[in-house]
Amino acid sequence: MPAEQIALAQETPADHWEVEALYDLTFAPGRTALSSYRLRDDVDPIAELCLTARDPGGILAGAIRNWPVRIGTAKAILLGPVAVHPTRQGEGIAALLMWRTIELARDAGWDRVMLVGDAPYYGRFGFERLNDVIMPPPTNPARVLGIALNDGAWDGVSGDVTRALD
Repeated sequence: MPAEQIALAQETPADHWEVEALYDLTFAPGRTALSSYRLRDDVDPIAELCLTARDPGGILAGAIRNWPVRIGTAKAILLGPVAVHPTRQGEGIAALLMWRTIELARDAGWDRVMLVGDAPYYGRFGFERLNDVIMPPPTNPARVLGIALNDGAWDGVSGDVTRALD
């Protein structure tokens, strides 16, 4: 099924456990032990940037969530997790979720988005390595990537990534 037939919508409370089940299915057991999850502890996700992707029958095909973080005094979005059901991978659903998230984040006035992932995959969306941004260990520094939603948004932004509690 082409990605054009996928409907994106903001995740609702009724979607929560279905999305969690998708993340459990898609990622290895123990996913919540990753350092990126420590940045999400006791922090609400950015609701308007948490999306579901459903097929015409209403079946969940993918989902993406985003969280606020800080690097020094700078605010940023920590993108992820993004997941696509194993039976739907290769259909462009993750790309659809990524492009829509970037568009919504820019429209909402955010300046920068970061994630932990594979540079060859995320590079097609404009993400580049962030050499001066430090995720909690044991994150591989080569996998810390970011995109500026406005020119120069990452200029001078460096240091440890921390939870955004306000």
